[in-house]
Amino acid sequence: MLEILRQLSPWVAVTDLANAGGPAVVWIMIACLVMWGMVFERYWYFKNVLPRQAEALLKQWHSRTDHSSWTARQIRASMISQLNESMGAILPLLRVMVPLCPLLGLIGTVTGMLEVFDSMALRGSADARTMASGVSQAMTCTLMGLAVSITGLYPVYYFNARTKLETELLSDRFTY
Repeated sequence: MLEILRQLSPWVAVTDLANAGGPAVVWIMIACLVMWGMVFERYWYFKNVLPRQAEALLKQWHSRTDHSSWTARQIRASMISQLNESMGAILPLLRVMVPLCPLLGLIGTVTGMLEVFDSMALRGSADARTMASGVSQAMTCTLMGLAVSITGLYPVYYFNARTKLETELLSDRFTY
């Protein structure tokens, strides 16, 4: 029973995967943690920080007596732009992390295939047992890179759309 629980442990699964895929899998896992850390940070920002920032700027806007002059319109645009900039602060880096993971997987794939060819060159023959570990490492890296990348596609789309929507809603709240 203890052995079954040990095998179901997430730590064992992660270390087994890292051992099967080589160092590229470790880099893919690090990229995954960074990417999902940014996703949770953006979720926290939209849920907790943005409403407070928006209310503070709205209070500042409504405390102004002049709302219709050219200067007032520029101040309004600046406030909305400031909020828009803070909403999209991490998004370029998040957009980079999504295609980075398959590229790291490709590095692992190439490394695994190079091991296959090296072992074939050392033995002088194409033994299936010799080739299996390198091909397994290559496929593990490819799988990990694609899986992590696919999980990051939706959050990138969601936060881009959310930034546009929130900017439009904020511009409606900053009345003249």
